[in-house]
Amino acid sequence: MLTNLSIQNYALINQLSIDFTNGLSIITGETGAGKSILLGALGLVLGNRADLSSLKDTDKKCIVEAQFFVENYRLQDFFKDHDLDYEDKTIIRREILPSGKSRAFINDTPVTLSALNALKSKLMDVHSQHQTLQLSDTDFQFSVIDALAKNQQKIASYKRGVKKYNSLQKELKELQNNQENANQQYEYNLHLFKELEEAKLQIDEQETLEETLDKLNNIEDIKLNLSEALLTAVNEEVGAQSLLHLLENNLQKISSFSKEYEDLSNRISSIKIELDDIVSELEDANENVEFNPNELEEINDRLQLIYNLQKKHQVSSINELMDIYEQLSDKVVQVENASENINKKQAEIDDVAKKLDEVSSMITNARQKAIPSLDKKLEFLLSELGMPNARFSIKITPTNSYLSNGKDELEFLFSANKGGSFGELKKVASGGELSRIMLSIKKILSENTQLPTIIFDEIDTGVSGEVSNKIAKIMQEMSQYMQVITITHLPQIASKGNMHYKVFKEEIKGVTASNLKLLSYDDRIVEIAEMLSGKDVSESALIHAKELLN
Repeated sequence: MLTNLSIQNYALINQLSIDFTNGLSIITGETGAGKSILLGALGLVLGNRADLSSLKDTDKKCIVEAQFFVENYRLQDFFKDHDLDYEDKTIIRREILPSGKSRAFINDTPVTLSALNALKSKLMDVHSQHQTLQLSDTDFQFSVIDALAKNQQKIASYKRGVKKYNSLQKELKELQNNQENANQQYEYNLHLFKELEEAKLQIDEQETLEETLDKLNNIEDIKLNLSEALLTAVNEEVGAQSLLHLLENNLQKISSFSKEYEDLSNRISSIKIELDDIVSELEDANENVEFNPNELEEINDRLQLIYNLQKKHQVSSINELMDIYEQLSDKVVQVENASENINKKQAEIDDVAKKLDEVSSMITNARQKAIPSLDKKLEFLLSELGMPNARFSIKITPTNSYLSNGKDELEFLFSANKGGSFGELKKVASGGELSRIMLSIKKILSENTQLPTIIFDEIDTGVSGEVSNKIAKIMQEMSQYMQVITITHLPQIASKGNMHYKVFKEEIKGVTASNLKLLSYDDRIVEIAEMLSGKDVSESALIHAKELLN
């Protein structure tokens, strides 16, 4: 609900601050007095584009500030999603600087125009004879039916389901694309995988094979040096063993004479024992050194296989080949298991689709039940508004498609004249008829859902006195559920407001300015009398004005 509007340096307004209340508020004034300026200021603070022509004094900034009481609008999630501080009394401010730069704030937090526009539809609904194209919008028509059908929670559940359904469909498509791409590489990857698998590579195998190969390639040199080493060790005359044996005997003979000789004897004995072990191992090694051409060929073949695999995969170690083996294994398994994954995903989709079908069926049934009631209410209200022959043909057709708000297609047709054919609203209804249809729909909606503040901008143009009384009555009834602000030229409507504001022009120091004031009871009598008879107010006009107010 709009509670206050403050305007500085905008169009013809120097400075203005006015409070609004709930119920029905009336705004009147002569043509050109500035009623459209008020709507322009409200549009500006709610996200419309601005330019320097909006400034009354181009050397000063323009400020438009609106305060709304939003406790009943359930906007906490909106504020959270836009990282804004929520307040029951929310203040929106728009500034236009002399430089042309524009700034916007919600509860003193800077926001973008897109954020303001997103909030706009939740706070205010402006209607004029030129703003009734919404009636031909299918989503709007569905919203009217669903309000009567109490479908809001079911549609919210349906939309969550559709979001999940679309997400799963996307995941399924990705799996199928991945499978298709993987299938194209599958045979090649499988060949590479089996090739590595058959190689049965072992960690550090390459280093061991290369060492063995080096040994086999130098077998003659190894054999010669081992033989010479043995000869040097075991020669009976000058071999290392014989020399150490003599040395050991010499030191043992004198070891008893001092601790020093005993230690030397023991050390020589230790060396002799170590040499004996070395000689034993040399003998074994010499016996085992044998040239085996078959082993050499096998090692060469094995190493060549490893080198070829490394070259093929552009790596330099067995560890890297084993990493590639694991990667190929994953790719092969992915393709081989793809069908199973795709089937699982399809099962998920089928499960969500089943639930969506159940919810959409409930939505459709509720709509079918609500349509006769909507027909009856609309035709009654339009009859009251001077359209006794108005008829609607509203039909729901279930489809197999998951649409934004269900699985239904809607045909919303209208006929204004008795015996006339039905057609689309925008094609068969005049501007005045569309205004009255919109008023009737908004009246029905106000009783079935929480609507924001609604402003009717002279939608009563061209109607008769009796119809204007009916319009006023409908607006009064709507104002029991929501805040209604009406800009009107008709005294019958002006007299029905809880509050009455007048837009007027005044000249200050040779400069024309627009202003707005709240009228007292006596002021309202005069204003309504002027609306009845013009500036020269007659006594009968004053009496009539009092009668209307009472």
